[in-house]
Amino acid sequence: MKEFEIEHMIIDDGFDGEECVTADFTHSNKEYSITFKKSDLELINAWVFENETSLPANLSDNLIESLRDEVRKQI
Repeated sequence: MKEFEIEHMIIDDGFDGEECVTADFTHSNKEYSITFKKSDLELINAWVFENETSLPANLSDNLIESLRDEVRKQI
């Protein structure tokens, strides 16, 4: 069983002049959003949503790599 579940994914071709992929996912009963460059899936940013506020997320390298692999499969 995966430690996360991607709920929604958007490919945006207008972000900062470059295509990016944003995936909203749940992990440990919290909601997150992570954005990668589409060309090489380099991490741009990651946010956790708590108390109606978005905060920078502190995600493990293993979780980021797992998310990257899942996004790669879906695009």
